[in-house]
Amino acid sequence: MINFKSVNKVLIRVDFNVPIKQGKVIDLTRIESAIPTIKYFLDKKMNVFLMSHLGRPLKQESKYSLKQIIPSIEKLLTKKVKFVKDINGNVRNLLSKNKNQIFLLENLRFYSGEKENNVQFAELLSKYGDIYVNDAFGVSHRHHASVSAIGNFFLNKKFKGLLVKKELDELSQLNQNNKRPFTIIVGGSKIGSKIHLLKTFLNKADNILIGGGMAFPFIKFLGGSIGDSIYKESELGVVKSFLDRAQQSKTKIILPTDCIATNDLENSVDCKNIYINNIPDSYMGVDIGKDTIRLFSETIKASKLIMWNGPMGVSEIDLFSFGTRKIAESITQATAHNAYSIVGGGDTVSDIAKLEMKNNFSYISTGGGAMLDFFRDSNLPGILNMKSLKIDI
Repeated sequence: MINFKSVNKVLIRVDFNVPIKQGKVIDLTRIESAIPTIKYFLDKKMNVFLMSHLGRPLKQESKYSLKQIIPSIEKLLTKKVKFVKDINGNVRNLLSKNKNQIFLLENLRFYSGEKENNVQFAELLSKYGDIYVNDAFGVSHRHHASVSAIGNFFLNKKFKGLLVKKELDELSQLNQNNKRPFTIIVGGSKIGSKIHLLKTFLNKADNILIGGGMAFPFIKFLGGSIGDSIYKESELGVVKSFLDRAQQSKTKIILPTDCIATNDLENSVDCKNIYINNIPDSYMGVDIGKDTIRLFSETIKASKLIMWNGPMGVSEIDLFSFGTRKIAESITQATAHNAYSIVGGGDTVSDIAKLEMKNNFSYISTGGGAMLDFFRDSNLPGILNMKSLKIDI
């Protein structure tokens, strides 16, 4: 039992990996989701230290600095946020006699120890908190220092944040949901991580629709010509393994039949709707085509349980976001007819926020890979042996 009155500082792992354009946050969903937990501790007059990653920096680059999101946090909290540029600094020097201050540490991925799950780096981070709180569901499946190794330094002083608890409660209910047909839609380009998780749903889901960049290794493996569309040779073996297992299951795997292709992403003058297995050299698939939209939509509208993770094309470019929009519309129509729909993943959530459709789904998860991984093993690294926050602690 922790007496919070004796706690001076709390270290909270948040997920502020948000989309930024010209130095401004263009979707606040992930930051907004963390505010209740932050306020919980501010109300207890504690000093709050926030830590997160942003993007996939190869070095310390200003475009990946978390400093640029501070105005967004301050606006939501109506409170000043101090920036900790060097994590290696002395924590005591940051704290004045005043309590109730809030600090944001620099991008964790500027330090190699984060992704390496380095124990020494985790120990360094632990100096910023008397207690530790994980409120970053989106990274709770990762064996990273701020999520996994750090738990070694808090033992009985580690807690699930309010957002993480909400996510786990919702996904636990979904895991017990027996509505049929059950359809999963996956897109984006992270085939390496997602396809292993998809194996969990074979014989569990009725349909798995595969769009976006994930589709091209499948089309390539099946003998199609994909031009300059994204894929890696190493992914073909992964695809073969998945399809071999899928053939032995009752789950139907549905791939795109056509796509929008272009020979220039930046100057997209020459775009055409063509068969996805016959993309010319120097062209790349950038969105699902009209026949695929119809095929996917028919399956979605006939479903009663729907999970969606990943856009259907290069949706950050408006010209190639049509497929993502139409799939979102199909899911909202199914939801309006009593289907249960859950959407997860940073890109997907940002897309539906941009489309002003965030209120049209049953539940929006802040996790993409974490959401899928939960169904494989609910004991995610970031929630193992974590206590829940209680008002009366």
